[in-house]
Amino acid sequence: MIWLIVLSLIVVGIVFLLLEILVVPGATVVGLFGVGLVVAGIVVAFNHYGVETGVITLIGTLVVSILAIGIALRSNTWKKAMHSSTLEGRVNIVEAGKVAKGDEGIAITRLNPMGKALIEEEYYEVRSKDNLIAENTPIVVLKVEGNKIIVKSKEE
Repeated sequence: MIWLIVLSLIVVGIVFLLLEILVVPGATVVGLFGVGLVVAGIVVAFNHYGVETGVITLIGTLVVSILAIGIALRSNTWKKAMHSSTLEGRVNIVEAGKVAKGDEGIAITRLNPMGKALIEEEYYEVRSKDNLIAENTPIVVLKVEGNKIIVKSKEE
């Protein structure tokens, strides 16, 4: 009956170690609990069955732990469990010549320093030159750098 307790402690400990490594990294409590259970199982084996069986249990536990971690890391289970879709959208897609320096628009949201603006009948994510431009304030495009549009208040 003691062998069942030893085996249960070790198996549950290895499961907690796998959870620490693969599912809840950084939690530490789960890993420490798993190590504690494995050590408890090995100590019970040493105390109840003697040194020879204790050493066999220790070596067996190490081998099983290494194999379990290796199998868990290589299995396709994690590929099936993970979210594999990709994001296709972008914040701003500014076509060349569509927005230029000097174009005017209106701030749709408060620009602090970033927000949304309506320029030439299109909505864009813009950055204000100043820290804050209130909502519904007329704006002017200062420069366009790739997908970044830098604006200032027209009222200045």
